[in-house]
Amino acid sequence: MSLASIPWNQIFVWQNLMNVIDILVIWFLIYKVIMLLRGTKAVQLFNGILVIIVIKVISYYLNLHALSYIVDQVINWSVVVLVVIFQPEIRRALERLGRNQIFATSHKENDDVNHLVEGLDKAIQYMSKRRIGALITIQMNTGLEDYIETGIPLDADVSGELLINIFIPNTPLHDGAVIIRDNKIAVAAAYLPLSESNMIPKELGTRHRAAVGISEVTDALTLVVSEETGAVTITKNSQLMHDLSREDYLKFLHVHLDPPESKNNWWQNFLNFFKPKQAKEETKK
Repeated sequence: MSLASIPWNQIFVWQNLMNVIDILVIWFLIYKVIMLLRGTKAVQLFNGILVIIVIKVISYYLNLHALSYIVDQVINWSVVVLVVIFQPEIRRALERLGRNQIFATSHKENDDVNHLVEGLDKAIQYMSKRRIGALITIQMNTGLEDYIETGIPLDADVSGELLINIFIPNTPLHDGAVIIRDNKIAVAAAYLPLSESNMIPKELGTRHRAAVGISEVTDALTLVVSEETGAVTITKNSQLMHDLSREDYLKFLHVHLDPPESKNNWWQNFLNFFKPKQAKEETKK
């Protein structure tokens, strides 16, 4: 068949274009839901759902009528069960839907990031020189709700002084991780999963294993100050960058935390509406 004989006028019709857009939107939403649920307990529940689907398919092809009937009943009631199980996630999604301003511009995000980096830098420099151990995790796209629930709520603005006070030895909050969400300290003394990777050097302690552990299950960015040497370490996406200089970690923070310039246009804000992250606090007047 030659190119001339292909009925292009039948292929490139409005309905086919709408079908392609429809499929792309569905896949986009599925991807965002998956990113939202990564690192939460909901992932295990979805694994269970996949197992049920596999059992249904097997029972259908093997004519296992009793098993197929039981699975059908489970599927029929699954909508109600899922609403009950995922009630916290559904509530957070609806709150985000109600509070997000899709077409609003973001004037203060660069200032917020600069303030965050300055506070982190001040705390890191102080603690590194005095060999005060610290573990600070910054939420990116993947939600950290499961780990935030293990900590002590603060909901405080980020400042070097506050971070220093949190990690002073023998104080109530020093043992555990500080989790920063939406440029605010959400909790202190939170528990993070420990990595079992054999690639972590033996001389690194529990804080570093926790930093690598959270980077293995989420896209969070984690800073560690060693209590033994004062060295600064960053972990992200299962990668461990050890003994960074001040210039190195500041450059890394700005690269990964600074919003792109295009974020101020309405189209980018529309796309950001679907980001799997906690809703931003209302812009201060």
